[in-house]
Amino acid sequence: MKIEKDRVVRFHYTVSEVGQPALESSKERGEPLAILVGHGNIIPGLEKALDGREAGESFGVDVPAAEAYGERRDGLTQRVPKKHFGAQRLAPGQQVVLNTNFGPRAVTVEKVGMSVVDVDLNHPMAGKDLHFDIEIVDVREAEPVEIEHGHVHGEGGHQH
Repeated sequence: MKIEKDRVVRFHYTVSEVGQPALESSKERGEPLAILVGHGNIIPGLEKALDGREAGESFGVDVPAAEAYGERRDGLTQRVPKKHFGAQRLAPGQQVVLNTNFGPRAVTVEKVGMSVVDVDLNHPMAGKDLHFDIEIVDVREAEPVEIEHGHVHGEGGHQH
């Protein structure tokens, strides 16, 4: 079965910056990633690379920053009261998750003051061209409820 919109794909991945050592791999967790194709569950460049492939295929693909986490945007910083970080010990360069009105967001600490913290709101992988090594484990038709909810349920997916 070929990968296309409204199909569930389970795959292992290893990601690195192009020409650099691996940053993360699903094999370390032991479970493949499960996504519902065509619903924005992964970066656009990787979803495009999966299109039309089948279970059992393995391949490598380079995804430019613009099709991954976007280009870095200068001036995308914000000053946040320190209380929003709880008891965390903060240091410049540290990546932390900040709870916002729009849900959790990964930020990078730029400067720590007495009562405020300056953070960079760019995604930590923004501006980086990425390389993925992919191993497609299986492909199946999505259940109607998965399409309605926009994500995978069950093994490797959302449990509710």
